Amino acid sequence: MAYKTFAAIDVGSNQINMKIYEIASKKAAREIDSVSGVIELGSDTYRNGRIEESSLDKLCDILNKFKKKMKEYRVAEYRAYATSAVREAENAEFVIERIMMRTGMKVEILSNSEQRFMNYKAYAAKKGSEEQLASKNAALLDIGAGSLQISIFDKQNLVNTQNLPIGAVRIRDYLQKFGADTVELENIMEEYVSNFILEFRNMFLNEKEIKRIIAIGDGINNLKKVGPELNIENSISREQFGTLYKRVFDMNPEALSENYGIPYEQATLMLPMAIIYQSFLDKSKAEEILTPNVTFCDGIVAHYMDKEGYTYITKDFDNDIIQSAYSLAKRYKCNTAHIENVCSNALAIFDSFKGTHGLDKRERLQLQIAAILHCCGKYINMNESTLISYYIIMATEILGLSHKEREEIANIVRYNVYYLPSAAKASGTINTADYMKVAKLAAILRLADVLDKSHKQKIDSVRVTIKNDTLTIVADTFEDITLEIGTFKEKTALFKKVYGIKPVLKQRRGL
Repeated sequence: MAYKTFAAIDVGSNQINMKIYEIASKKAAREIDSVSGVIELGSDTYRNGRIEESSLDKLCDILNKFKKKMKEYRVAEYRAYATSAVREAENAEFVIERIMMRTGMKVEILSNSEQRFMNYKAYAAKKGSEEQLASKNAALLDIGAGSLQISIFDKQNLVNTQNLPIGAVRIRDYLQKFGADTVELENIMEEYVSNFILEFRNMFLNEKEIKRIIAIGDGINNLKKVGPELNIENSISREQFGTLYKRVFDMNPEALSENYGIPYEQATLMLPMAIIYQSFLDKSKAEEILTPNVTFCDGIVAHYMDKEGYTYITKDFDNDIIQSAYSLAKRYKCNTAHIENVCSNALAIFDSFKGTHGLDKRERLQLQIAAILHCCGKYINMNESTLISYYIIMATEILGLSHKEREEIANIVRYNVYYLPSAAKASGTINTADYMKVAKLAAILRLADVLDKSHKQKIDSVRVTIKNDTLTIVADTFEDITLEIGTFKEKTALFKKVYGIKPVLKQRRGL
């Protein structure tokens, strides 16, 4: 069996990590080496808004050392990703360019949702994860340097995810300016964190009882180290966590580092992390914390294997994105029957002329998400629902979608109704979105949406054919679809403009 050597590089907020793996089809990635370098990029960004020159110099030195290690292992491919510290820095683009100039390495900046989704992929690839998520109401907690991601699962379905600005480095650096002693600082941290967790519970958990917490990232592994006598392996009981929490609170970072072999920089983050976990335990009433030993580097390799078609990972991650969209639609009380009808018809049209539109599986998913969310703004204001739907999508993080993809979906929804101007005139509203992608998918969504103009699902199945520059949609229905046929003619202009194909709707009564 052919193996490939792959390197995953995490340009994190307080540490730069690289893991080297052997990967092969139908097998899990096997870690063969790891190296790291400590650098407080997060402190630069969260305090000053930019990454300092001295930190950038150190970062490039570390990455050049990583390159030598990659040569030793004859690494065939690598992926290097930067997260919140670089993403939020005002000089982010210059940092990435300087890295390329000085190391020859391509580093990509991830959105928060892309980063957290990779971590979720690493967890989902672990043996036993499906059984853990199969129970009712599990919470996946991913504590980063800059923020906390909380994802709620109900019987393996991702039903909600929210990002809270209470990462370990951000809390530590923000609260150190108070100059309080240890006891006062702990109380201030607890109050600061508890407020966010309480708001999350009241807004998104309601009466749900979280049965278990699943903790991913390096922080939970360091917390486990301070209780060697507890023999903790894959789960921490509420009582055991109380012991760990007290020990972290009673010892300063120097003592934690010396007694338990934890790097000092990481030891400084243990108290804010412990407070986050303890606060969520208290507010959710969960009885245990599962610790699957997942890091962001594991997420990078899991994402790579998923995208490259390695058959070891069989989970359909697109379904999690779709379920998140449905949860959002439910929150805004969308008409489920209508959006499912629009989805079905939009995908039927999309699939009918794949060889013409040149769009792929990912764009099909974006069309589906747009169809699910196209009317969510009606909950706020029925007169301006399309524009409000646009703003809701832009403001809502959907785990697994990049910011650019989400912006494209928002614009597909917007131009489902509004006139789409030329690319030059639309640049101010479309921003980073791909203009032609928006135009192509909005044209399809317009046709699918108008097929249920009455919102009565009179057309529940269609047959779509294309011949001689005509796209014919045949609706099999005995219902009176005079409204749909009349309005359909008004909605074909964009489709014909984009594709040079004339859409025609025909009714077929009978079998």
